[in-house]
Amino acid sequence: MPADALRIARFCDLLTNRKAIADFPGADNGLQHRGKARVRKVGAAVDAGAKVFELAARRGVDFLIVHHGMRWRPVSPEREVRRLRLAALKQAGLSLYSSHLPLDAHPVIGNNALIAADLGLKVVDWFVDFEGLPIACLCQGIPRATLARRLKQSYPDTYQAIEFGSARPKKIAILSGSGRSALDHLRAEGCDTLITGELREEHFNEAHEQDWNLYPCGHYATETWGVKALAAAVAAEFDVPWEFIPTGNPL
Repeated sequence: MPADALRIARFCDLLTNRKAIADFPGADNGLQHRGKARVRKVGAAVDAGAKVFELAARRGVDFLIVHHGMRWRPVSPEREVRRLRLAALKQAGLSLYSSHLPLDAHPVIGNNALIAADLGLKVVDWFVDFEGLPIACLCQGIPRATLARRLKQSYPDTYQAIEFGSARPKKIAILSGSGRSALDHLRAEGCDTLITGELREEHFNEAHEQDWNLYPCGHYATETWGVKALAAAVAAEFDVPWEFIPTGNPL
């Protein structure tokens, strides 16, 4: 059967366990807009946005999977931005599917699990609960110098290091995107090392005081993994091509 937007959305719902997972306000996981019924190409992007929709349409994408959807976090002016995005979606004929926490916490195609796999780290546990869902992973430690070298290779443009913790960490935590929520849990987990996307300015001082190793490697860069994996799974299931739509976001 030809790939259909609704069938693809149902497949994504099942694979990510969407209906069972609570999320932050504004995430609105699932099919956010239905465009063309027939899907010939799937796309993946981190963020929904008018320019992203235009880029996807130029590349022949009919069904776009994003991590941050249409209504993720208030934008200003909110009504005008939402109107602009909806108009761009309609003009492009795109279907839009969003998956936030389901694509952070997934043990196989989630951002955190895939970051661990990319770095050659072994996941031993999960922590940082949101409504009962553990979303961050704990990995077996490796020497800090080895970890830093691998991170530089994976995130050459966004790698940053704040190294006040152990040179041989016993455990390494991973929380893609905004990693502030992991910091309060590190000590309880016997961990002093965190890989994340972004932190706040004051966390440098806290790291110095509390002997942490912190590696903020870019919110955008650390959240490309899950959407790519979900798009690849859709492509394999429905025998359609897929493509990642990069925006060059340095943040």
